[in-house]
Amino acid sequence: MINKDTKLFGSFSKKAGNTGCKTFNTAFKQCNIDAIYRSFSVNDIKEAVQAARCLNFSGFAISMPFKFEVVNYVDQATEEVHAIGAANTVINKNGILVAYNTDFLAVKDFLKNYNKELYILGDGGYAAAVKYAVDFLNKKYTLITRSNWNTISLLKNKTVFNCTPVENIEVDSSNDFIDCLTTTETGKRLAFLQACKQFKLYTGLEYPLEYYSI
Repeated sequence: MINKDTKLFGSFSKKAGNTGCKTFNTAFKQCNIDAIYRSFSVNDIKEAVQAARCLNFSGFAISMPFKFEVVNYVDQATEEVHAIGAANTVINKNGILVAYNTDFLAVKDFLKNYNKELYILGDGGYAAAVKYAVDFLNKKYTLITRSNWNTISLLKNKTVFNCTPVENIEVDSSNDFIDCLTTTETGKRLAFLQACKQFKLYTGLEYPLEYYSI
């Protein structure tokens, strides 16, 4: 039962979804943790962070397009966040808001078995985390943005990683296509991986369920 001691977790994005609610509330129940998770649609991330402080959120996630901006409104940030310039997770440590980047951790694990030449699409907060993960793995990459977007149609036998909100990108069938959008299979897997990293930050526990169990 929700009570005065129930911990509050959530996410802030332009358009709230239900994936995080299902992922975390299912795990809280499985682990018998007195906590609740809710997603919020917001237009001003500064006001959202202030509200999270006021309501004593234990932690929260940040989605596009706020991953860069949110760094300005926390008290501390990890080395990865300073290097990437973006955060997607904030933990409340006794009133001190600390920013993390679990996108980087998830991508690092996800890309270990991809060996084709890598092309990264986009230059936003998620792309920044992907580039940092690729550097960490000592892999080379080529960046594709609006200025050279037509390059995509020329790629063959590459790994193409979409880090933009653009849907239905067409690539040659010889390519390995990784899409960050959570409406796609790779996007769902990436979201689950990073949620597992967030759950560990939120609770100190390993995520209790398998990918296909939620």
